[in-house]
Amino acid sequence: MTDAGMADPSGRRLRVGLDVGGTKIDAVAVDASGDIRGRLRRATGWGDDAVVESIASAVTALAEESGFALADVGSVGIGIPGLVDVDAGRVDHAVNLGVQSLDLATRAEQTLGVPFRVENDVKAAALGAAALSGVAGSMAYLNLGTGVAAGIVIDGRIWRGARGTAGEVGHLSVDPRGRLCGCGQRGCVETFCGGGALAKAWGRPGALPIRDIFDAADAGDPQAAGLRDDLFHGAAAAVRVLVLSADVETVVIGGGLTALGDRLESGIRAALHAGAEASPFMRSLRLDERIELLPAGSPAAAFGAALVGASITEKEIVPHG
Repeated sequence: MTDAGMADPSGRRLRVGLDVGGTKIDAVAVDASGDIRGRLRRATGWGDDAVVESIASAVTALAEESGFALADVGSVGIGIPGLVDVDAGRVDHAVNLGVQSLDLATRAEQTLGVPFRVENDVKAAALGAAALSGVAGSMAYLNLGTGVAAGIVIDGRIWRGARGTAGEVGHLSVDPRGRLCGCGQRGCVETFCGGGALAKAWGRPGALPIRDIFDAADAGDPQAAGLRDDLFHGAAAAVRVLVLSADVETVVIGGGLTALGDRLESGIRAALHAGAEASPFMRSLRLDERIELLPAGSPAAAFGAALVGASITEKEIVPHG
């Protein structure tokens, strides 16, 4: 991961990565050896100005708390939900942040005087997961959270496809008579294994509805058992699509649902194994052996954003102030 130190023309070698979510920013500082020098979490603002300000304050606070100067930061990468124009550094339709269209890289650079690069959050997480997992060759990252999304990394680079949607399996319909998805289709993968869709189908109050579903299923609740099986079925379908369409060697699973740990992983493995029983071809792929879960609390998304920032090409940044 020493390539990170080669992208900065001024010799500054620290890379900051920010995973910007709807409620929090996870920030890391990565040195030229690929080691994390510091990490913190801050609240995310709402609306264009507040998002820019929260990003700037996260970088400043990370420097202060980790004991390095802002002048030591060679680049900042941002992973953010929404439609991202990587070349322009603009994000559109980041609805959970109150952002319709924001020239984020330009605004952030004007605030801090440091080069910024912006990437979709799941694609950044895919890059970070590949690096932290030590996966060489091809890998897919499957994010199981409120929604479902994926990114593909080949030989250390994000594979976008013709229009940037490579790996987006969440809105692939696998049951035309299934539950209605927010995208307007029925039976999308996301309706089976997205946390938001499962919580809506569960319909009972609780701070951690997916954990509640698993606990109730363990206690014999038939509705909960059905929803838990749906989750395993949907996640297994996503893994099959990613392997069969892109022939990735490994599927790394991340996102909020990975807090379930082995309860999630073993269920997905079992669903993959069961789905291959009747097919010698599917059995030969050994899909149940090709998945792994990111550890709880993994900094993969922020780390990937730091790698995204390290890919900034040489350009002049006018110092702020």
